[in-house]
Amino acid sequence: MTTTRLPRKATVLLAGLVLAALTGCGNADKGPAEALGSKGPALPAKVVPAAPPGLAGMPPLLDPNDVYAADRPNKLSPVVKDFPSRVYVPNTNSNTVSVIDPVTYKVIDTIPVGVQPQHVVPSWDMKTLWVNNNRGHTLTPINPATGEAGKPVEVHDPYNLYFTPNGKYAIVMASMDKELVFRDPHTMDRVKTVPVTCFGVNHADFSADGRYFIVSCEFSGELLKVDTEKMEVVGQQKLPFEGAMPQDVKVSPDGKTFYVADMMAHGMWVLGGDKFETPKLLPTGKGCHGLYVSRDSKEMYVSNRGEGSVSVFDFTQNKLTKKWELPDGGSPDMGGVSADGKVLWLSGRYNSEVYAIDTTSGKQLARIPVGGGPHGLAVYPQPGRYSLGHTGIFR
Repeated sequence: MTTTRLPRKATVLLAGLVLAALTGCGNADKGPAEALGSKGPALPAKVVPAAPPGLAGMPPLLDPNDVYAADRPNKLSPVVKDFPSRVYVPNTNSNTVSVIDPVTYKVIDTIPVGVQPQHVVPSWDMKTLWVNNNRGHTLTPINPATGEAGKPVEVHDPYNLYFTPNGKYAIVMASMDKELVFRDPHTMDRVKTVPVTCFGVNHADFSADGRYFIVSCEFSGELLKVDTEKMEVVGQQKLPFEGAMPQDVKVSPDGKTFYVADMMAHGMWVLGGDKFETPKLLPTGKGCHGLYVSRDSKEMYVSNRGEGSVSVFDFTQNKLTKKWELPDGGSPDMGGVSADGKVLWLSGRYNSEVYAIDTTSGKQLARIPVGGGPHGLAVYPQPGRYSLGHTGIFR
């Protein structure tokens, strides 16, 4: 049989046509052909569900597993780094604010304010300290750069004050009015009033994504869950303890658990905020009142006002590990942790004094006389990027 040799150009052209036919077979409707040398058809891209969006405008967390990651020792924002270090103590019965130098443990100034000041609250932008004059129905601004008080702003029944995580609103805890009042965070003009059916709204903290916050109702023993963006109460429950009197509220570093101090149940209520489940009680000490997280996010200091002690809760071990007794007793109430994390400052509500406590040893460093009925003192400045209110909840 005679074999006909094709010209070289024809051979190359024919090979190309055969290859094109083979690689294109069956793929006319399936997009690009499989790459040569692959082991099989390409798998579809795995669809990863998007994380639930946080509150619009809220600065993202530095660490999704630690809401307090911005609060490390001496990590001061440029906004506050030049402010003098002070402890501002509202004296409820004296209608004054005592200003303490934390280096000398001495009162260096006394500022007259309105009637029944309850808490000193850092603003969201951290530029102003607001004194909550509860029965005077005003907020007194203090400039933390100079220590000077400004003109009071009329605000009805400001027992406590918080700020939404995006800085859009201030939230006044109007305890006697039975209202949560959303206001402009600078002018304090009223934006929306949310009536509540519980008695004594006073303390709160926000979820990690900022989309809701949990509120304690002191005089009716209840908890509220509030939608931050909608400014609506979306949950309410009675605490399972006769005569419950919930106080301070704090969320865990991982944002999954809320702790609520209860001065009559003598411990902390522990619950998941997302499901807003029935809480369980963890006994700490008589008159459990204030909750403060350490600078490394590992522990929480719990003031027991009725017995003059501080319990230490370990987040990782999920248990109480220490209890510090104040020498000569006392009534440790509200306060905060120093910028370096080494000192816990607490007001002595019924003893007209302030306590400075070493956070390593639990040793009392100082016991400082102040005005009558010292309450929600603020240690300032503190680390963090913005303030959620109270005596200093920073993110």
